[in-house]
Amino acid sequence: MEDYLQILLFVVLGFILLCFIYGIVMDQWARIRRRAGAKPGKSRKAEKEKKEGEEAAGKPKGVKTCPVCSTVLKNGELIETRAYPSLTGGRERLIHIQGCVFCMKKGGRERKCPVCGAVLTPDEKLVARMFENPVKGQHVHILGCFKCRKAK
Repeated sequence: MEDYLQILLFVVLGFILLCFIYGIVMDQWARIRRRAGAKPGKSRKAEKEKKEGEEAAGKPKGVKTCPVCSTVLKNGELIETRAYPSLTGGRERLIHIQGCVFCMKKGGRERKCPVCGAVLTPDEKLVARMFENPVKGQHVHILGCFKCRKAK
């Protein structure tokens, strides 16, 4: 009877040790995949099909638009912004968006606030928050122009 208890004890301890090693290996594998750009729980084939579906949906990867005049920008065309340091030390920063080359020129495109729809003069800016994510890059959330921000 004592031999059966020892064998049962070794089997249970072996199973626990096997589960522990499996957890460590899977955690390391997930970290390697994250560094390579893969999302946990998804295969590379599924990610590739998703990207192809998004490109076929109309907006190719990397296409940027100006938030002030809605002009589609080509590679190398930038939006003039001014970013301020985070007061909390986090990854969120306040930015002012002036616009792109097309809407900042005199007689260029009409400049509109995407929040309230007010027409902006060439010296007015949009207020936005920029979130910095080490994996996904930067994300900008536009809060509005100074006119609609004062109304709140």
